[in-house]
Amino acid sequence: MLRWSLLAVFAAVLILVPTQLKPYGLFLMSNWVIFCVVATGLNLTIGYAGQISLAQAGFMGIGAYTSAILMTRYGIDFWLTLPASAGLSFLIGIVVGYPALRVQHHYLAFVTLGFNILIYLLFRNEDWLTGGAFGIFDVPRPSVFGYPTNEPLAFYYLSLAFLAVMVALAWWIVRSPWGRAFAALRENPIRAASLGVDIRAYTLLAFAIGSAFAGLAGSFYASLLEFIDPYPFAFEYSLAFLLMVISGGSATLSGPLIGAGLVLLLPEWLRFAKDYYLMIYAIFVMALMAFCPTGVVGLWQRLTVYL
Repeated sequence: MLRWSLLAVFAAVLILVPTQLKPYGLFLMSNWVIFCVVATGLNLTIGYAGQISLAQAGFMGIGAYTSAILMTRYGIDFWLTLPASAGLSFLIGIVVGYPALRVQHHYLAFVTLGFNILIYLLFRNEDWLTGGAFGIFDVPRPSVFGYPTNEPLAFYYLSLAFLAVMVALAWWIVRSPWGRAFAALRENPIRAASLGVDIRAYTLLAFAIGSAFAGLAGSFYASLLEFIDPYPFAFEYSLAFLLMVISGGSATLSGPLIGAGLVLLLPEWLRFAKDYYLMIYAIFVMALMAFCPTGVVGLWQRLTVYL
């Protein structure tokens, strides 16, 4: 009962509070929503399937550039670019996931790190395709049944609906036979194989699904900015997405949402401290990881035991 009450309050806040925000506040909230989708996809790969990935920003960039190129150069509608972004990210995710069949843990982290650097260099240097450092301008925002979402509040509500759909999809995946296979793969691959779980197939599927989530979010991100360049898809952002999952609480559906708020919104809320806000933020994150390695959700679960 408490869980559903908190969920209702959270939903009401997300729907009502943005109506009082200024354009910059709405931009931050839309950004948070999109990053929540990226982190949710990474959580499926890391938290539920136990496969390390440091390439989530690269997959987000694949989706962003796919939509931006199709819309600006070929005039294709936003909604038709979404399957292309998701499909391309899914296929490349399978390719990147192949090393996970041979290497594990920190070795796999280096493989995915190398891929993120490679894809960033492609975005940065292939001017004929991506516009290079100058990027792609005039990326349009989508329309819904003929109604444009050019206004910040309209685009925020569209992004929020997108987040709700993707979280519901993640919930379904986690509770499906796929999700149970992911959990078995995370806990003990040898035991999972002995129970008939196809290790190769589910390892690749974990990477591919997480990558597709990032690709879809990248399409919304390109439309949010109405401009795209390589910088947001550098390795630093993949680390930020990893921090979102860990600080919020991996292997939980609410963890990536909370973690995205900590990583993206908390520094903005601390700006009252002026020159010290980043120092305060860094200390907070280090303390959280030191005293609560299971993240905010894990801390909440521990506290509710005593309530």
